[in-house]
Amino acid sequence: MKVYLPQNIYTMIVLCILIFSSCVKKTIRNETKELADADRYYSRLSVEKGRNFAFLAMFDSAGVTLAPHRLPIEGYKEIKKQILSQSDRDYTLTWEPMFAKVAASGELGYTYGTYKLTDKVKKIITDRGTYTTFWQKDAQGHWKALMDTGNEGLK
Repeated sequence: MKVYLPQNIYTMIVLCILIFSSCVKKTIRNETKELADADRYYSRLSVEKGRNFAFLAMFDSAGVTLAPHRLPIEGYKEIKKQILSQSDRDYTLTWEPMFAKVAASGELGYTYGTYKLTDKVKKIITDRGTYTTFWQKDAQGHWKALMDTGNEGLK
């Protein structure tokens, strides 16, 4: 009578590896959807409470913004000062992620997509462009922007 114990052990190891790897992929897929949903949440917040409110809620304390013709703005305090120096009463900024990707660790990710600026009075789109945002999960598990940049002029 032959004993097939070693073969059964190898089979069990292979099954465990396959099960574990499928769980990891599913988790990353869920994290990616969560990140895209977080990006959309901040866009809805921009519609409801204004761009300034949404951006201040969105940025991490170590956040950085990149804008044309100026040096990077580093840190929440400086970002807040810059954002609050510009009124958002006359327009609505909305954006939609086209793509989201989360690192295998589940702690970092990025989104990119398109944005539009709409005049509140005339109800016309005054600007369209593209954006990229790099994200990190904070201690509470919420996605916060580490770096944000946009390019205007999309036709």
